Amino acid sequence: MTRSDLIEQLAECKNISFAKAEAVIHEIFRSMTDTLLAGNRIEIRGFGSFEIRSYDTHSGRNPMSGEIITVKAKKLPFFKTGKELKERISAGGK
Repeated sequence: MTRSDLIEQLAECKNISFAKAEAVIHEIFRSMTDTLLAGNRIEIRGFGSFEIRSYDTHSGRNPMSGEIITVKAKKLPFFKTGKELKERISAGGK
């Protein structure tokens, strides 16, 4: 599902205009991004949680040349699936 698909589905389900649905989805994603950038965690019960994980500098290997390189420290978003979503997927979506 793409962002456009999500907007269309929201517009149809709630009988609102595409523009209003787009504004709602945009605001949700903006709020989630701002929350993560502030270093906070997002938890949506039954769905999952989002957080930022920090990774230290480490040595790696270039797979093409075999050369050892230094991989810079970085922060990446991490998603952990919630129990209810895991169970629904495992049961085949029922």
